[in-house]
Amino acid sequence: MGNICCCKNFFSGEPLCALSTLAYSDSIDLQRSAAFAFAEVTKKDVRQVGYETLDPVLFLLQSHDVEVQRASSAALGSLAVNVENKLSIIRFGGLQYLIQQMNSLDLEVQCNTVGCITNLTTHDENKSPVASSEALQILIDLTRSDNQKVQRNAVGALLNMTHTQENRQLLMSANVIPALIHLLNSSDAYIQYYCTTALSNIAVDDVSRIKLAQSDPQLVQYLIQLMDAKSLKVQCQAALALRNFASDEKFQLEIVQCGGLTPILRLLKSSFLPLILSSVACVRNISIHPANESPIIDAGFINPLIELLCYNDNEEIQYHAVSTLRNLAASTERNKRAVVEAGVVERIKQSIQHVPMSVQIEMIATLAVLAVSDEIRTLLLQLGIPELLAPMALAHQSELQAIAAMAINNMNTKSAFV
Repeated sequence: MGNICCCKNFFSGEPLCALSTLAYSDSIDLQRSAAFAFAEVTKKDVRQVGYETLDPVLFLLQSHDVEVQRASSAALGSLAVNVENKLSIIRFGGLQYLIQQMNSLDLEVQCNTVGCITNLTTHDENKSPVASSEALQILIDLTRSDNQKVQRNAVGALLNMTHTQENRQLLMSANVIPALIHLLNSSDAYIQYYCTTALSNIAVDDVSRIKLAQSDPQLVQYLIQLMDAKSLKVQCQAALALRNFASDEKFQLEIVQCGGLTPILRLLKSSFLPLILSSVACVRNISIHPANESPIIDAGFINPLIELLCYNDNEEIQYHAVSTLRNLAASTERNKRAVVEAGVVERIKQSIQHVPMSVQIEMIATLAVLAVSDEIRTLLLQLGIPELLAPMALAHQSELQAIAAMAINNMNTKSAFV
């Protein structure tokens, strides 16, 4: 056996033929030898393999001997790291054999098979076959395993299947939400990250947000707490999840009521780009609700948001920052005045010609909102804002042209509109 394991390429020719003979043998000892060899070699050498290699491994996976199951499931999990092998394993019927072992009473076999499923579901073509199979419910059940590694593999596989609407609906039908919420309190950062990301993906869909709203009443509070997690990745995903939740009015209000603004502001002031982006996108959605304008202003967001208008490394950050400022100024004179007194007009004047067009358009829209106020309109005229916008009103880009023309009109009329 040593010669086979040391062979440069045991995936073909005589070495593979020898291992296959052992694998298909009626002797448990010989099957163990084959399984151990497959496990050892695939641990060190993962490459694309064909049916001739996969079939004996899949055959061994069906063995009643636990040691053979352990080694063959480990080998299959290693082979499933290769992109082509992911497809081949499903194509050759491997999913059904894996499903049979997912409920194994042996922890190592269970962990290996679930880990293999996780590897398989990283490929887009495999997500639907797994989500449509018995594996889905078993994965959901295994999120409550006593073993953290099994939990991690199970929720990792579930996360992999949340990237398309069709599969998200299958997960929702299988009642995945309670399982994901339960694991938000895990002590394992990977599990927290996978669950938070999965919930964030699920919250993209309108119907799913309704079900999320009807789930655990403390869900928003859990996500708010995770913005203070030790892991930066978990913090980031928690803010992104809340951003998606905040596409709905109920969650916009609940995030503020549950004290979410304080950790969001802390992330906003971070020097780590992903945290800044996730938090500014989150507060942007929260600011859509008129009742949240004053709480956001009173929490101290205006100055940090104005600073982000010059964050030239990321267009999205600039866009969400100015969009939030626009929302904050939408309803009351008090809030318009607070935004203006913090220097937003001067900052826009300074930077508007140096930002991407999407940010330009949003900056002009903010000026148009501010110009509704008689007091602020006078300031805009004194600062020469209409002259600054005049060339943009003649731009070839229709949206830029229209919004610039509207802003200028608002500054030059007492019947301003937005």
